[in-house]
Amino acid sequence: MIERIVVGSLYTNTYVVSTGKKECMIIDPGAEAETLLQRLEVLNVVPTSIVFTHGHLDNTSAAKAIIDHYEERGHSIEVGIHRSDRPYLPPKGEETNRQLFEALGPVAVKAFESMYSDLPKPTFFLKDGDAILETDLVAIHTPGHTQGSCCLFSEERGVLFSGDTLFFKAIGRTDVLGADRDKLLKSIEKTLFELPPETRLFPGHGPNSTLEREIANNDYTPNAQI
Repeated sequence: MIERIVVGSLYTNTYVVSTGKKECMIIDPGAEAETLLQRLEVLNVVPTSIVFTHGHLDNTSAAKAIIDHYEERGHSIEVGIHRSDRPYLPPKGEETNRQLFEALGPVAVKAFESMYSDLPKPTFFLKDGDAILETDLVAIHTPGHTQGSCCLFSEERGVLFSGDTLFFKAIGRTDVLGADRDKLLKSIEKTLFELPPETRLFPGHGPNSTLEREIANNDYTPNAQI
């Protein structure tokens, strides 16, 4: 099971991914905790982990409320992020995210103020090439949008959760603090595009795609046909 739930003012794709009988992983719970909790109840699954593809607020802000909800019911949830994006979570998380938004101007500051909520501390760190807890998902470090951006790949399922690294006919923005366009393009071309082309792509924003489609048609990659 892979369930996509679009949340927040930036239309973040939050994914609920089955990891066992009535258990799941949540990827990038960026907003609307109540909406996500209601959907989990309908799906009849309990999250055992939350994984952030990167540390930006629109990928993390609903996590603490979800964790608190399940802790009250006796369930603990592991929280994973790449170590390079550790500053986006407590104790420095509020300051780091605020600086990111402030650099984008007054409108972005207002967005920060409307989006920010308490964030959780990580309980483990994603490492390039390592399986994530006891699941079929493997972390792939893809720096560029942030220094700690990661994609999550399952060879068994033929799926890639690409966060804000690669989208349908687009790539992650690199005009924000900590971003690096050269690193981002290298992550895409030298790492993601080496995966099986039939791999289904589940990005952090926008519609799904496949790697084959993005190799051929993504305007930002050298093999684009259009």
